[in-house]
Amino acid sequence: MIRARKIAGALGAEISGVDLAKPLSGNDFGEIKRLWLEHLVVFFRDQTLTERQYMAFAQQFGEPIEYPLVKGLPEYPKIIEVKKLEHERAAFGAIWHSDTAYLERPPMASMLLARELPPFGGDTLFANMYLAFESLSDGMKALLSGLRAVNSSAKADVSKTREDRVRSDGKDAKTYSVEHPVVRTHPETGRKALYVNPAHTVRFAGWTEEESAGLLKYLYELQVRPEFTCRFSWQPGSIALWDNRCAQHNPVNDYHGHRRLMHRITLAGDVPR
Repeated sequence: MIRARKIAGALGAEISGVDLAKPLSGNDFGEIKRLWLEHLVVFFRDQTLTERQYMAFAQQFGEPIEYPLVKGLPEYPKIIEVKKLEHERAAFGAIWHSDTAYLERPPMASMLLARELPPFGGDTLFANMYLAFESLSDGMKALLSGLRAVNSSAKADVSKTREDRVRSDGKDAKTYSVEHPVVRTHPETGRKALYVNPAHTVRFAGWTEEESAGLLKYLYELQVRPEFTCRFSWQPGSIALWDNRCAQHNPVNDYHGHRRLMHRITLAGDVPR
């Protein structure tokens, strides 16, 4: 029997009572999908999956897609290694972000499977963008709902977090840039969520970077208030599945000198509206 336990007030639930190495029944898939939409990110423990089984689980939720900047595994190009090696200082994607918001169709969801973990640290933080938007005044909601933002893959802070992986596993260099609404409506729940992040958002469309900086800084700080977040501590075989349309995440880089290896799959999404 599938059971769920909330891990924080804002978002996040651990799901137990399911073996993801086996195909999900229609009822089990429906219940996991319901819990995922309710809690934005769901976690599974003690899942021993081969790459083939991991891909099969992902395909039940959506269409896996390749990551644009880093090559995937040779036999499974839509699974990428999110890793930090013992000698490296930067952790891949260690900044608050929504995955690949610089694409015209950012992924609907992302999932991580823990393969190798450091003896301490390496947790991941998640934040609820519904709550961030809902906390704003009516005036600010109205202002932001009329704005679009420019998102780029080339922002300096996030580029630094990818340098080691691009050097070892990178694809041909290309810069991606796109405009998306600052407030997007979730296509399944109908709820509104903030959709700007410090890793990829450059400025508001029609504004200069200087004009945009103050308001963006306020939104970035608002989005990650403790009451809007949860924290997940990994174990080998843990899986996280998050809704990229209404949640941000940030892996904590606090385990220098140790190795951390995760396998990530992203699922195709739609054009934010």
